[in-house]
Amino acid sequence: MSFDTLPSIGLGTFRLQGDTAREAVRNALSVGYRHIDTAQFYANESAVGDGITSSGIPRREIFLTTKVWHENLHPSDLMNSLKGSLQRLKTDHVDLALIHWPSPDDQVPMEVYLHALRDAQREGLTEHIGVSNFTCTQLTQAQHILGDAAIFTHQVESHPFFANRKVVELTQKLGIQVTGYMPLAAGRVMEDTTLQQIGRDYNASPAQIALAWLLARQIVPIPASTRPQHQKANLDALQLSLSAEDLHAIDRLDRGERLADPSFAPDWD
Repeated sequence: MSFDTLPSIGLGTFRLQGDTAREAVRNALSVGYRHIDTAQFYANESAVGDGITSSGIPRREIFLTTKVWHENLHPSDLMNSLKGSLQRLKTDHVDLALIHWPSPDDQVPMEVYLHALRDAQREGLTEHIGVSNFTCTQLTQAQHILGDAAIFTHQVESHPFFANRKVVELTQKLGIQVTGYMPLAAGRVMEDTTLQQIGRDYNASPAQIALAWLLARQIVPIPASTRPQHQKANLDALQLSLSAEDLHAIDRLDRGERLADPSFAPDWD
């Protein structure tokens, strides 16, 4: 199966390791997920691959994403690292390969590593290519380098406490799908009284409300979860349709609370 769009909700696997990662992937696939997200940096590609192969779900039915770490952006390193990812994931290709972070201080020029990523696509290592954690300026530059329709998604942090509105709006204006990581703000959404109150109105959890808000903004969330009941509940957020009033109430929770901000991050917008 060739995917033209991202499945609406994916399973994030950041911080999941070993048996926990393998079981999380297998459980997610058993309750209906068909979109799995990993990365070289997560050091769990092998466990993710085991979860997929042991699930009984045909590989062609699963949208699988990995990300190239910023230390692997020189062309030969990028290609070799992706081949290593495929070996660990026990597959001959991924559906999406992302540049995880732009090269710190442009140590590797963007044109160089994006052309290398496109070469990997042409060699069949990945069906689609994209970027993650780019600024507005970097994303515009990336589209100029690769051309229209080449960037399948831009994966960025987005949750009720950090809407990341400027980057999200530009990404969508450029015709690029947005994927939202840390959609539950590392669990912080569960403690928010506004999300709790809205959840009571819909007989839904704060997590489901946060995911429904992202979906209403045309963002594909990739929540991490290890328990089948939570994974299923996250999928059920697809059935929620929040009122305009509730969407605006959640919009007002944005306080610029960025959670992923490593020392090598770009100068954010």
